[in-house]
Amino acid sequence: MLRRALLVLSLISLASLAGCEPFSIAAMGVGGGAAVSHTLGGINYRTFTAPSATVRSASLVALQRMGIKFTGSEKGANGSEVLKATATDRDIEITIEPLSPQSTRMKVVARNGRIFTDSATATEIILQTERQITGKA
Repeated sequence: MLRRALLVLSLISLASLAGCEPFSIAAMGVGGGAAVSHTLGGINYRTFTAPSATVRSASLVALQRMGIKFTGSEKGANGSEVLKATATDRDIEITIEPLSPQSTRMKVVARNGRIFTDSATATEIILQTERQITGKA
């Protein structure tokens, strides 16, 4: 009788634990959505509530602060500007796209070779840019 009671209790416990799975998956989704930048295939994005000129100058300061060499810029689509930089074995592109007079989308790609991307470096560039904009440098 005791064995049967333990078996029933174990099955009830296991069934209740399986019910927590949807909650843990939802919690991971919420946590991932609250990240500083969004990553999609090694390409990081961040939208700032700041004019594009402010984001551009903050990006250049961030690159300088990180010891990454700014190599030039070019005009992109829809009024955007692409800043180019290099670091050890990395080619970096920062696209600054004005969404409105007071909001700007920043996209950072740090390529390590032709195929691989370096999401950690791209994320740090975004974080350092944010620190410059918010004055928490």
